[in-house]
Amino acid sequence: MSDCGTRAISVIGFIGSVFSPWYRWSGRKNPQNHVCINVATYGRGGRFTMTDRGESALRQTASRLEVGPSCMRWCGDRLIIDVNEMSSHPMINRITGQITITPSALTQVELPLTDDGAHIWRPFAPRSRITVDIDRKGWQWEGEGYFDANFGTRALEEDFSYWTWGRYPTGDGATCFYDATRLDGSELAAAFHFDSAGNARSIPLPPKAPMRRSLWAVKRETRGDPGCNARQVQNMLDAPFYSRSAVQTTLDGEATIGVHEALDLRRFRSPLLKPMLAVRVPRRSKWTFS
Repeated sequence: MSDCGTRAISVIGFIGSVFSPWYRWSGRKNPQNHVCINVATYGRGGRFTMTDRGESALRQTASRLEVGPSCMRWCGDRLIIDVNEMSSHPMINRITGQITITPSALTQVELPLTDDGAHIWRPFAPRSRITVDIDRKGWQWEGEGYFDANFGTRALEEDFSYWTWGRYPTGDGATCFYDATRLDGSELAAAFHFDSAGNARSIPLPPKAPMRRSLWAVKRETRGDPGCNARQVQNMLDAPFYSRSAVQTTLDGEATIGVHEALDLRRFRSPLLKPMLAVRVPRRSKWTFS
């Protein structure tokens, strides 16, 4: 999120593109044949790109993930993301540029999201600075950044019906909340605070703070001080099963704005949704590196 609060960006690298209808239709047998670097920009002139690419588009080392024309690479203590993607309907055009993430520190935290460890959340850099240089007027900015990863050996909808996640910067670091309802009815509820040196500690869970539903009526809630009114301050991504937004809440008396996500996997399981997603997520199976 930009320091001025008017711009935001998210970039997700997928090996096994979990929200791709093409990956689902393939039976999810070969994650390397469904790879993607998804770029979404929020604010005036924002665009959404998510191209499902085949195995020939993937090159990977310990410090580099390359998917077709875009890549993520570590350069010393910085994560550099070079993007060259085409946005989807209805506003089709190219997004090129570079995003640099500079973590204040890297953590060693891993949170299993299921008892058998089939799903893992790994918050690498809960507090970072981000520099954005996109080839579009007004898209050169700096702000508050974050870097994490999720790993899984089963489809999300096989184990979960609903989850929310939120990451909020605070004066001395950042706080993350993870709440999920599993298909067996059990609940995950976790809260971590990270200081600027990357030290993590589990903290008592503040009460849930209900929010208005998204434009697609996805249920949303986060956490905050007793009696606080959490509210959306910027809509980012709104889909029939998913919501991403900038949300203001209060933690230990401190008002903070962070990124919040809500995911309704009961809706995502619907086969009727997949053809709709295919319009937004084109498939490009062939790629040749020059």
